[in-house]
Amino acid sequence: MGKFEIETDDLVYIPSDDTFLLAENLEIKKGQSVLEIGTGSGLVSMYASLLTDDVTATDINFNALELAEKNFRLNNINTIKLEFGDLFEPVKDRKFDVILFNTPYLPTDSGDIINDDLNYAFDGGLDGRKVIDRFINQVSNHLNDKGIVQIIQSSLSDNDLTLDMFDRNGFVAEIAESEKFFFEEIVLINAYKI
Repeated sequence: MGKFEIETDDLVYIPSDDTFLLAENLEIKKGQSVLEIGTGSGLVSMYASLLTDDVTATDINFNALELAEKNFRLNNINTIKLEFGDLFEPVKDRKFDVILFNTPYLPTDSGDIINDDLNYAFDGGLDGRKVIDRFINQVSNHLNDKGIVQIIQSSLSDNDLTLDMFDRNGFVAEIAESEKFFFEEIVLINAYKI
């Protein structure tokens, strides 16, 4: 995989182990259409753009879109479309072959919430599933037949429930990769639409 130059911003999630777990395990074929939800710095979409020319990246954090655009320019990438909004709102009438999402998976209570846009990157609600469940319930409407969803989440937000929800929504899902940390395991889940 190529090396990219990346600028960061205090209001945008800084690429970390979970980012690279997704970026380095993309299942994208040339010519496929790709949607990345929650692009942050834009790094995963940049890796995706090495594999196909049809990449759309969204974020609910406007600072993230500005930073991603800056990073695309820095790396001479002009094929990625950026859209502002929550989950599938900005692409509500479109379907894709591959959908990527490094989810906000951390269980949070009111004491964990931070009062700026960075909160979107990690705030998973009390059980870590506030955004994951909404995403899984909507994703099928935006994925082409035989498409794939690749998401990152944590063992703290119930991997088995995610696999079960994908199964109930017409997918075959599996934990494709994982990385253990001292208090959690970060997993890449691949879900194939059948």
